[in-house]
Amino acid sequence: LKAVILIGGPQKGKCAGPAGRPLAPGSVDPVLLRSTGTRFRPLSFEVPKPLFPVAGVPMVQHHIEACAKVPGMKEILLMGFYQPHEALSRFLVSAQQEFKIPIRYLQEYAALGTGGGIYHFRDQILSGGSEAFFVLNADVCSEFPLQEMLEFRQQHGDVHSFVILGTTANRTQALNYGCIVANANTQEVQHYVEKPSTFVSEIINCGIYLFTPAIFQHIGEVFQRNQEELVLEESSNGWQRAEVIRLEQDVFTALAGNGKLYVYKTDGFWSQIKSAGSAIYASRLYLNQYSKSHPERLAQNKTGGPIIRGNVYIHPTASIDSTAVLGPNVSIGEGVTVGAGVRVRESIVLHGASLHDHTCVLNTIVGWDSTIGRWARVEGTPSDPNPNDPYAKIDSETLFRDGRLTPSITILGMSHPSQHSAVESLPSCSPSHALPTGCSVTIPAEVVILNSIVLPHKELSRSYKNQIIL
Repeated sequence: LKAVILIGGPQKGKCAGPAGRPLAPGSVDPVLLRSTGTRFRPLSFEVPKPLFPVAGVPMVQHHIEACAKVPGMKEILLMGFYQPHEALSRFLVSAQQEFKIPIRYLQEYAALGTGGGIYHFRDQILSGGSEAFFVLNADVCSEFPLQEMLEFRQQHGDVHSFVILGTTANRTQALNYGCIVANANTQEVQHYVEKPSTFVSEIINCGIYLFTPAIFQHIGEVFQRNQEELVLEESSNGWQRAEVIRLEQDVFTALAGNGKLYVYKTDGFWSQIKSAGSAIYASRLYLNQYSKSHPERLAQNKTGGPIIRGNVYIHPTASIDSTAVLGPNVSIGEGVTVGAGVRVRESIVLHGASLHDHTCVLNTIVGWDSTIGRWARVEGTPSDPNPNDPYAKIDSETLFRDGRLTPSITILGMSHPSQHSAVESLPSCSPSHALPTGCSVTIPAEVVILNSIVLPHKELSRSYKNQIIL
């Protein structure tokens, strides 16, 4: 067995200013905040999105932990088009040591799509006689029922069949996902449509798959067809475009109804992590799971310690005043300082941040080394699924609606110095480092910041509401 985790890469135009000119260091093109594929900004300006801490550990570590638990797992491959990155390299070394399994990063020369990447690196995946392999998208959070998917495949179809992990969504939100129509008795996928315009099915694709090497024959057929079409078009860059293959639209749609593709439906938690608000929701789901999987990661009420309400993660190096009240759903990173009378709820506080006495932080991501002054209030609007609908998913809101900023969680400066790794948020793997300085947002005392996004290196002087502060 092997596992492939698709981590993607930086979005286009990250370093381009007007007319393609490079941006000045530290500056941000506001157009990037509105463009498609950038919903996780500004969290991912300098840190690869898969290393952003969710529930106290890098997002992709949850995937790696789940894969490492599967009996017979021989290797985990991360695949994407990030340039070699010190933070990523250090994380991989630490994760290999902790989970005692080979973990490698395979860099695509360009964005090749969910199918193009695994096809490009098929020799690496098949090396060592791989009989089956998982493919997991990095931007989902889940219970990852991988062992159950293996057992399901043994009971359904043949040794060459493939399995998609599916879950139930409500009828309206299902249109935002890949929709699966399956035989009620055999669970064979009979029809697959990616983001249909009308209702097709309430069963949606979770972005987690179990394949055998036979999948490469089907991807290869798409590749050959793409090449032939590009020859007809006489495209000048066809050699690159032919390798852009999407598993969902190009492969699953063709496989459906041919007795090769099955869906394993899970009732466990699952959510996409597309936007900053969804990172806080994912943190809640993982913190809730910790009570079973990692109780040692959850803070407890102790004499002389802060008041803990619900599920809270606190890094061992954080300094928390005993009169602070934290939770539910709070994650406190390395070296964070929390003063007297501070209230934090539904928030992620990243390493080196300082919350001065009597601050109130609600539905907010506080960036590395940011400072919030005394008696300040920093608050956002949650984008949680409808609590009265058991099948509701989190909506991927756009930043703007009807020309106005959509109320959402508040984000304070997410820059991260390149010499420091997001793996520092991982207590079991992180070496001791001096905390970085100079990448902060400073909020003065006694101000209110509401539903706003504050980019790095800003020192605010007054209150703000519903604004992007560049």
